[in-house]
Amino acid sequence: MRQSPFDLTGLRALVTGGNTGIGLGIATGLARAGAAVAIVGRDARKNESALVELRALNKECAGFAFDLADTGGLPDFYDTTSRSFGGFDVLVNNAGITQRGRADTISLDTLDAILTVNLRAPFVLAQCFARQRIDGGTRGGAIIFTASLMSEAVRKDNSPYAASKGAVRQLLKALAVDWAPYGIRVNGIGPGYIRTTLTRPLVEDEAFSKWVVGRTPLGRWGEPADFEGAAVFLASPASAFVTGQIIYVDGGWLATF
Repeated sequence: MRQSPFDLTGLRALVTGGNTGIGLGIATGLARAGAAVAIVGRDARKNESALVELRALNKECAGFAFDLADTGGLPDFYDTTSRSFGGFDVLVNNAGITQRGRADTISLDTLDAILTVNLRAPFVLAQCFARQRIDGGTRGGAIIFTASLMSEAVRKDNSPYAASKGAVRQLLKALAVDWAPYGIRVNGIGPGYIRTTLTRPLVEDEAFSKWVVGRTPLGRWGEPADFEGAAVFLASPASAFVTGQIIYVDGGWLATF
């Protein structure tokens, strides 16, 4: 029995890209709040490493290896994973890729690869989630997308990534409207500059790190743990009247210039 509107006990969540960085921070928050979490990542060894931490919070957590670039195989993967895990109440579309370069130097293959993982795959998974719940007569559920500062603003050399995250901003609004009659809420979390393995070179770049800290009103890099609260809120009954929104976990970056 839930004691708090933030209690996720009894709920089951799927988190893509959940074996490291922001995804693991989100998965950790959900598991700490009582949810059984299934993480998806390409690297089975990273999945198992992450599960050591997650199972200490909830022994029902599990990991599944899959490459989200294979969007054609996603429906079967989702169906199999959902059945083996007992269904999903929460879907977190977190996984994403990028490749930097001036716009005129970016190949169409690169553009397609980024849009496939960052936009097409999340859309397919959201469809799978909604269809299963609507067709099964299960009312409600929560979908959370990982957006970006580049859903709103853009730095140079990031055109494919910015395009994908700008599209995510509008997609989650459209899905929120379409599926509201079925009680499915669709929201997003927008990370600022976060200290992860992938951003380590930027953190260690003294000039760049100084710019980030100086540009961020709260005066620091974000950490994966900073996403726990936002994820739990959007997954829980505490956000029952919230849909079509993005919570920016950015230390105030977008609030100033």
